[in-house]
Amino acid sequence: QGRLVESGGGLVQAGGSLTLSCVASDRTFSSHPMGWFRQAPGTEREFVAAISPSGFRPIYSDSVKGRFTISRDNGKNTLYLQMNSLEPEDTAVYYCYANDGIGNLYWGRGTQVTVSS
Repeated sequence: QGRLVESGGGLVQAGGSLTLSCVASDRTFSSHPMGWFRQAPGTEREFVAAISPSGFRPIYSDSVKGRFTISRDNGKNTLYLQMNSLEPEDTAVYYCYANDGIGNLYWGRGTQVTVSS
């Protein structure tokens, strides 16, 4: 069974930047759409961004559009989320996911991002 492992979270001041990474355990994930969700304390998990297997046609939630950039390197089995102009409202646990197209969603365990004001 495939695994996804996130890294790159941490504590940053408002206005700062972080880059999250999500490494997949095997190359099968290179054929799957992948993306990021986040969950703040006391809230539901919300969509952040997604990207097609080819790396084209990224989509973003309105709350991060223009500040975050999703990308992937299929040769390294890695998904990225570049986060700029971070705001305290971006504080959450960030999860990467992969959709195999036949009804299965794979999730990582998450990485904490904390933005101080």
